[in-house]
Order: sequence, then C-alpha cells, then structure tokens
Amino acid sequence: MRIALRNLHTSHQTANDKALSFCEMASALIERGDYEDARRALSPLWTSIGERPQLEGLHNSVIAEVLLCVGILTGWLGSKNDVTDAQELAKNLITESITFYESIGDVMKIAAARVELARCYWRQGQLNESRIMLSDSLKKLTAGGNTKAKAVVMLSTVEWTASQYDLALSILTENASLFTRLTNHNIRGNYHNELAIVLRHLARSGNKEYLRRAIVEFEKADHHFKLAKNTFRANVKNNVGLILFNLSRFKEAHAYLDQARGLTQRLRDKLRTAQIDDTRAQVFIAQKKFKQAEAVARLPVRSLERSGHQCLLTDALITHGIALARLKKADSAQFTLQRAIEVAAEVGASNKAGIAALTLIEELDELPPETLFAAYTQADEWLAKSQSQDLLVRLNTAARKVCLALYGAAKGESVGAEEDAIETLLNRPCVLQTEVLKFEGRVIQEALAKANGSLTRAAAMLSMSYQALAYILESRHKELLKERSPIRRRSRKEVTT
Repeated sequence: MRIALRNLHTSHQTANDKALSFCEMASALIERGDYEDARRALSPLWTSIGERPQLEGLHNSVIAEVLLCVGILTGWLGSKNDVTDAQELAKNLITESITFYESIGDVMKIAAARVELARCYWRQGQLNESRIMLSDSLKKLTAGGNTKAKAVVMLSTVEWTASQYDLALSILTENASLFTRLTNHNIRGNYHNELAIVLRHLARSGNKEYLRRAIVEFEKADHHFKLAKNTFRANVKNNVGLILFNLSRFKEAHAYLDQARGLTQRLRDKLRTAQIDDTRAQVFIAQKKFKQAEAVARLPVRSLERSGHQCLLTDALITHGIALARLKKADSAQFTLQRAIEVAAEVGASNKAGIAALTLIEELDELPPETLFAAYTQADEWLAKSQSQDLLVRLNTAARKVCLALYGAAKGESVGAEEDAIETLLNRPCVLQTEVLKFEGRVIQEALAKANGSLTRAAAMLSMSYQALAYILESRHKELLKERSPIRRRSRKEVTT
C-alpha cells in the first residue's frame, strides 16, 4: 500500500529550506522502509541511482544533508532492486557528505554519516571496515539518542554476521537502557528484531530457552514496527519462520513465510524476497523435500548475484549447494559451495567462507583427499575466532571425517581405521615377524599402485622376479590380489612361438 506524501508547502521557502524539507521527508520514509516514496520526496533534487543531485546555490551544510540522504537512499534502493554497484555509488555520496560536514565542523553529523557508510560496507561483506567505522562513531556519540542507537544496532549486526553471537548479545544487552528511553518505534523495533536474531543463533547450541526468548523479542519488534507502519514487518515474519523451522514446526514456518513473501512482493522488494526464498529452501531441506528445496534455492542466488550483498549471496549459495548435494548432484554441489567460498573470501568475510568450506566437507563424501584437507585447513583458520558452539562441534566432526578419509587414502582402505588407531596408540608387545609382514605388504601395495596394477612392472621396481612376487601375493598377501591388473592367459600358439 502506497503512503501519500504530505504536501510540502515550499513556495515561500528559500532553496536551502526547500532542500532540507525534502531531505526531512525522505529520511522519515526511509526509516519506515518506504524507499520509492522517499525517492518521490527527493524528486525535486534527485530522481534515480547514478544521477548527481541538484546542489547549485545550496549552503555547504545543506549540500552535506542532500548528499547523505541521497547516499542512504541509493544504498537501500540498490539493495531492494538488485542494482549493480549501488553500494559503491552510495559510499561515494556518503563520503562526499562527510567532507562537507568536516568543512563546517559538525562532529555529530560526521558520526551519523559514518554509521550509514558502515552499513554499505556491511552489505558488501566488508565486515572489518564496517566494524572500524562503527566503533569510531560510537566513541564520538557519548550521549544517548537515535544516532547512537542506530550505531549500536548496526554494530550488533556486523558481529552476528561474523558469527560473534556472544559479543553481539553483550552489545545489545549492555545498551538496553538506551532503547527504552527512545520514542522512535522504528529504532526500538530494530533493536528487538536484532536481539531476537542473535538469540536464535545462540539457540543452535541446544538452548531452547533462547528460542522462546527470541519469539518474545520478535513479537515486540512486530509491535513497534506495526505502530511505525514499517515495512520491516516482513523481516520479522521471515525470522519467526526460521525459529519455527528450528523447532521442526514446518507447516507453521511455511505459513509465516507466505505472509512475509506476500508483503515483500507487494513492495517489490527483491532483496527481502530473496532472503525469504532462502529460508523456504532451508525448510524444504529439513523436510527432506530436496527437489523443491533446489528449485527454490536457485531463485535467491540469481537475485543476489546482482545486489552486491556478498554475505547474503554466500548464504544462498550454501543453501543451494546443500540441496544439490542431497540430490546426489555432487559435481554441481561442489562447484556451488566452492563458489560460496570464493564470494566470501573476496570481500574478507572469513567466517562465511569458513562455513562454506565446512559445509563442503559435511555434504560431499567423494571429495579428493587434497580437497578435503584444504577445506578443513581453511575452515579451521577462518572460524578460529567464532564464538558459536554449534560451529565448533561441526568443525570437530569434520576433522574426524577428514582424518578418516586421509587415513583411508594412505592405507588404500578406510575399514578398521578406529581399531588400527587404538592399536597404534597403545603400548602393546611387538611381534617382529608380524611387523615385517605388515611392512612388506605396504611396500608391495605401493609398488602395485605405481605400476598401475602391473605385476611385471611392480616386480621390476622391487628387484625381484615376476614369479617370486606372484608367489608372495598368493601365499602371504592375498588381500592385495585385487590391486593387480587381471591376469591375461596366453594362448598355446603364443607359448609355442
């Protein structure tokens, strides 16, 4: 439903006053998620992404306001409509606004602009840059207020995106009093929504109480967004769907996702529709409906490829990779998950790259040993600072899988690896003849592998006759007979000639 813009009586105002009025109205609409109406409000100064705003004759302080407002709206519209390079354009505009704010010495506005710049970096997956800007802004925002509240919420978002869930929770809880003093329902709704997201992630370690608390926080967020007539209610419904999915209440989860998708489609919001489709695919995977999951998972990947949201694209690629793997499409699944690793690594989102590498190990059983080893090594490095107990458990399980696979590759088999490991670790008496026999078998197996199963070539490598090696295999190492190439019986004619 479109919200009519209030009539801005600007005929009696100066150019500076008019510009500030346009920015004020657009900013209020942006906070509510009404980006198209915000564009309309700014239309006397600016109409489309990539276009330079009208700044002639304006005071430096007003130019700064216009550039910041256009930059913020460019970032949101670019996300909503999958506009390529929108975040770079937004960053350039916001950075330019900071230059003007610096020229007039407006420290508070500089901090506010840096919060919005940090949001653009977060959208691109550049979490370290975003974190630095937010921390710098919070040092300057010593008093309470809307700008500090936005910075706190944004910093929490950066930390849970980086899988630092305990840190994100402490940021929100330590600043809880800041939000209770605010009258802005949009910001308070965002606070409760963020808190619920963090609690849902922490619940993956098995704490069901966190899930119950998350539902309560989502209800509070929905209450504030409803009062503010904010379109972010679709995000809340999507997140509730995720919790119901975590609780295996799949039918209810789909119902919430239907409501959320209906809202985002009416708003023509491609970004949030993509997020909802990714959630839907995860629910289908949990239901073992892998064909439906794969079909739905393709949609957010296509959409997010153009959006510049590299972290969200990585998440969507991981979901699609899992669906492909469960359908036994191993090659496609490996390509998709390795692409997820590349996308995340390119922007320095190491935790996302680590999760993709970990998923590669978990979902595919036929990976070459070198790929398994590389995936685990990188996952362990990228997730070293993760505070998620769930991820640490997954890493431990993956390490066991990789060790068994590498052991099997070295031994030529994987059966009995656990028993052999125990034998290796225990101080048991050693029988020389038995150990010599084991060593002889390993040497012969390696020679056969190098000779591609040819007994003749393997015997030459071992400096013995064909007949001697054949006798050893038949008498002492029958388990290795399968390693040799099939025996070709010569005809009588070949023998006599």
